[in-house]
Amino acid sequence: MSKQINVTIWNEFRHEKSNEIVKKLYPQGMHKAIADGISADDLNIRLASLDDPEHGLTEEVVNSTDVLLWWGHCHHGDVKDEIVKRVHKRVLEGMGLIVLHSGHFSKIFKAVMGTNCSLKWREVGEKMRLWNIEPSHPIAQGIGEYFELKNEEMYGERFDIPQDGKIIFISWFEGGEVFRSGVAFERGHGKVFYFSPGHETYPTYYDKNVLKVIGNAVRWAKPLIYQEHTAPNAKPLEAIRTPNPHTVSAGIVQDVDGNTKK
Repeated sequence: MSKQINVTIWNEFRHEKSNEIVKKLYPQGMHKAIADGISADDLNIRLASLDDPEHGLTEEVVNSTDVLLWWGHCHHGDVKDEIVKRVHKRVLEGMGLIVLHSGHFSKIFKAVMGTNCSLKWREVGEKMRLWNIEPSHPIAQGIGEYFELKNEEMYGERFDIPQDGKIIFISWFEGGEVFRSGVAFERGHGKVFYFSPGHETYPTYYDKNVLKVIGNAVRWAKPLIYQEHTAPNAKPLEAIRTPNPHTVSAGIVQDVDGNTKK
């Protein structure tokens, strides 16, 4: 595995083309703003989007990606199922996956979670305060006790995600709701992190704390191994002397090569 972490940042990249507010905020796309914001010598970053061939997630791209970031919103249904299966397989083999904001409802996040991933929401531009409740976790390094975003979309509980997730951040919103806004999981050999701030009409992906969390998450999620999941028929390491009542008679011994002898 190379010293650099190969990062692919995936974005629908459609709001930036159709919404003047988003276009002004992110003229080159939210994925480009994130890439610029987390850029560092140890990261080799490339961009991909929904309208690229194979959504920019060809076999070659996916198999050479260490950590995949995913931002989706209104066009989850346009993502082809075969691409989702390709990404899901690679996550189970070891690739890291970081799902951002409304990507909670993406096909890939639902696939790795195995739940509906539903939540409450309200979009009125209210204040969001993110509490760092696991300051010793690698994803929370360099983040204070809390940080605030002046404007964000409200996401509220109940968030339908599995209970095995490690909660790193809990958010409070000006309207009163709370939300598990930063949660880490392990799936197969891969690591998954969900991070909620990032509504397209606000400059969230220019915020230094948000970018710090994302950068930390990339480094946390980098694979330690890549290993395909198989179900091999295993030969015994030692001779098996217990008779199998269905296939051999009493007194038959299986050796390490699976051969039988009396």
